[in-house]
Amino acid sequence: MTQPTNQNKITKNVLCFILLLLTFVSTQAHELSGTVVSDENSKPLQGVGVYNKTTGAYTYTNVSGYFELDDISVGDVIYFYSLGFENQELIISDKHLNGVENIILKVSSVSLDQVLIVSKVNVLSTFLNVDLKTSPVKSSQEILRKIPGLIIGQHAGGGKAEQIFLRGFDIDHGTDIAIDVDGMPVNMVSHAHGQGYADMHFIIPETINNIDFGKGSYYADKGNFNTAGYVDINTKKTIDESLISLEAGQYNTLRALSMIKVLDEKNSSAYLASEMVLTDGVFESPQNFNRFNIMGRYNFNNYINQEFDMGISHFQSKWDASGQIPLRAVESGLISRFGAIDDTEGGNTSRSNMWINHKNQIDEHSAIKSSAYVSKYDFELFSNFTFFLEDPANGDQIQQKEDRTIIGAKTAYEHSLHIGDHDTQLKYELGVGFRYDDVNNVQLSRTLNRKTILERLAYGNVDELNAFSFANVTYKKNSWTFNPGLRLDYFTFDYENLLTPTYDNKSENKVLLSPKFNIIYSASPKAQFYAKTGLGYHSNDSRVVTANNGKRILPTAFGTDLGVVLKPKERLVINAALWSLFLQQEFVYVGDAGIVEPSGKTQRYGVDFGLRYQLTDWLFVNGDVNYSHARSIEEPSGQDYIPLAPDLTSAGGISFRDLSNFSGGINYRYIKDRPANEDNSIVAEGYFVTDFNLNYNYKNWTFGLIVENIFDTEWNETQFATESRLFNEPNSVEEIHFTPGTPFFLRGKISVKF
Repeated sequence: MTQPTNQNKITKNVLCFILLLLTFVSTQAHELSGTVVSDENSKPLQGVGVYNKTTGAYTYTNVSGYFELDDISVGDVIYFYSLGFENQELIISDKHLNGVENIILKVSSVSLDQVLIVSKVNVLSTFLNVDLKTSPVKSSQEILRKIPGLIIGQHAGGGKAEQIFLRGFDIDHGTDIAIDVDGMPVNMVSHAHGQGYADMHFIIPETINNIDFGKGSYYADKGNFNTAGYVDINTKKTIDESLISLEAGQYNTLRALSMIKVLDEKNSSAYLASEMVLTDGVFESPQNFNRFNIMGRYNFNNYINQEFDMGISHFQSKWDASGQIPLRAVESGLISRFGAIDDTEGGNTSRSNMWINHKNQIDEHSAIKSSAYVSKYDFELFSNFTFFLEDPANGDQIQQKEDRTIIGAKTAYEHSLHIGDHDTQLKYELGVGFRYDDVNNVQLSRTLNRKTILERLAYGNVDELNAFSFANVTYKKNSWTFNPGLRLDYFTFDYENLLTPTYDNKSENKVLLSPKFNIIYSASPKAQFYAKTGLGYHSNDSRVVTANNGKRILPTAFGTDLGVVLKPKERLVINAALWSLFLQQEFVYVGDAGIVEPSGKTQRYGVDFGLRYQLTDWLFVNGDVNYSHARSIEEPSGQDYIPLAPDLTSAGGISFRDLSNFSGGINYRYIKDRPANEDNSIVAEGYFVTDFNLNYNYKNWTFGLIVENIFDTEWNETQFATESRLFNEPNSVEEIHFTPGTPFFLRGKISVKF
């Protein structure tokens, strides 16, 4: 037998190496990359979803419209999707492997089939924006009503921030929900009227582009007030057409709106929006309400690696109010439902803002996002909740007032990569930021007829700093996604009491660490299951913090969610969740009385259910039902009700569009009877209210009809169990005091685009 030569051995080794190399290469994951542009203007589209239906992998286009998706194999089905564009499907063949694709998306009417269930922590936000774009909000009060499970109420004639109810909370004006607009916080810390006060009336509804929301305390980039949830509102960066609209209706109501395009260049655009609202309201005493908004918005995008946004806005409002009236005064015939005991209530407020947002796309896998803002705010409110209880001669009117400047900034670095066999995706985000509130002459005073100060109950200056950092990791392996997060907050609370004859300044510091963890299992492109848990918090008023020597000043909230999102049909989405939320002991500053009230530990749990169904191209149905059980843990059974915490709420409606030039819809909101005090001996009545709107489009003109409370239901919008005394009563009475809800209210609208 001939022995193999060295040359033969070398040849065999080389062939084996080449064979192994080819085998290795053939089993390597391939990459699909490219850009996505709009067919309307050929500009790159940012934020377009790129989803591998076969493997579940997904990504989004960046500033330049570029995307990169790994782990691609022949036969994979790739979806490109974005609201307002037709979905595009790409089936991978050999020619696509490691190639560059240029995808052109066609503009289309918004549809539920344009939204896919992917492994996002808050995928429901996208479905909410289908509601928003098919049935736009018609007033600033309606903005929060778009959030599933969230109910609002107004009790100061439209000038005061709304009262918010969510997940078994009477959130008051924002204590347990974090609200942002274009990266700028809306909530006010250590506010003259209440902690977390969130006045959203500076937002012009027609400028809203999308709303991102999340329930619970599970998001590392969300900080103060994120216990029951958060809401991020983003206004439009650009507008396609200019718009002028005029609206008029009952009760001497007038609303004028304009959105004017002032710049439209290749890389730059700008528009100016303004709004004016005048009304006397439904009450017997005219509200003399006026509100004026103006906003300028500038956007620069080089469609390569840089995007810059800037906004400037100013808002001011003034009004009179009839306040909350006692039930006994109406039942005895002393006043009507729309009358008043003290019609000198009311107030005025203004807010001027400037904000900037910048995104730098370092490379295909890395980006830095930065934002900064400055806001100048003032507030003055006159109220009378108890009438003649404390002062039988002059009455109990109070004044709450403050002058505030807010400065803040945030920067976050994000990086994504693939590890191992390329079917594993890893993305991390690191962020730092701060917020500083300088509040001067924050005060509570007893007044007479809005002119004379009888006595100052509280008067001082607040300086509050919150510096923070956070880390977010998203680890995706096949159908599983793991999202751990960690947030670190540092607070400085400083209060200077101006009522003392000598210098009296107190300061406290606090550090808080809040871990979060979310798990998502995508069983199929039509089903997502998730589990969420984490710690959140809301800070207490600086006056509380310093008065209590820094004890229990950042009460922790511990929450959990178990849920599912299903899409059994292309145009049907169903979601459900079981949740619980535990709150530690906290102290509450009662702005109406200038006192500190401790409240014990609380426990809430409940069920959320929602449905969105697009029956045809033009007909949409949506509905949400939410149940919650809220109790104080440290109180005996029967004395443990949480006042005004709703246990059953629901909202929904039917909307249609482009039906022979007609569009519109009918919507309802429902809240069940709920306890108004701790032993449920006083009950706040529930209500079911229905609104209707109809529009007719002719060329570039729109003619509309808006009807609030179409069935003229008698309902109470806000209610409180309050002890009060009328001028002719020898003794005080504790009972329901309420603000009546709007009766049948008709308005007409005409608008033109150009």
